[in-house]
Amino acid sequence: MISDIHGCYREFNALLRKVNYIPDQDKLILIGDYVDRGPNSKAIVEQVMSLQAEWGAVVLKGNHDKMACDALLSDDEDKLDIHWLNNGGFHTLMSYAGADADFVQQDLGWEEYIRIKHWIRQAYRHHLDFLSSLPLYYETEDHLFVHAGIDPALADWKTQKDYDFIWIREPFYNHPVTNTTKTIVFGHTSTFEFQDNPGIWFSPLGDKIGIDGGCAYGEQMNCLEIGDEGYKTYSVRLGESGLGG
Repeated sequence: MISDIHGCYREFNALLRKVNYIPDQDKLILIGDYVDRGPNSKAIVEQVMSLQAEWGAVVLKGNHDKMACDALLSDDEDKLDIHWLNNGGFHTLMSYAGADADFVQQDLGWEEYIRIKHWIRQAYRHHLDFLSSLPLYYETEDHLFVHAGIDPALADWKTQKDYDFIWIREPFYNHPVTNTTKTIVFGHTSTFEFQDNPGIWFSPLGDKIGIDGGCAYGEQMNCLEIGDEGYKTYSVRLGESGLGG
């Protein structure tokens, strides 16, 4: 399981090499936030689409994936655009525009932004449709995978608002989860919020596992492996390629 890739293409692939990911033998579960903040969102989206189509990888939606789609697919909601751009969307914009067109300008005016936005919508509509269609959670017999978490106050967590699956923070991680017996594996909130390092966080109560190592914030990308022998953890630091030299 890997979460919060945020366009960090080099680190994501270094992590897959480190865990010796074998697509036809391993189940890969990706827990949202493929775009924004990092340098290569376009390559990540393309790779994640391929991993799902070719190998059945589970791909869940994150709040940044929704923010990007809301902004890029909207014609008249300026607040959506500003919210997205202020939360790392500019890097996604440049990842797409810089790859295929002479659009890259650091001092981007609003009219130029709108032009690029409409170009991305036309040229990469299949990417936006893919991100928009992603599910909010995935369950196995013992685990629940979700980007942000669930609301412990609800008798049935499946009835919570879609917003909470990708945005919830303190009401989830500051309270025991009693409305499911499954261990919840989540991203969204970097693990250094819970401990003094960016490694994978295991809740003292055993009800939650946080795996977002804050790679897009200069820390690391984590992978949790669940196998016959229990949990194993792996990580790569920002800038690590795993290729040596």
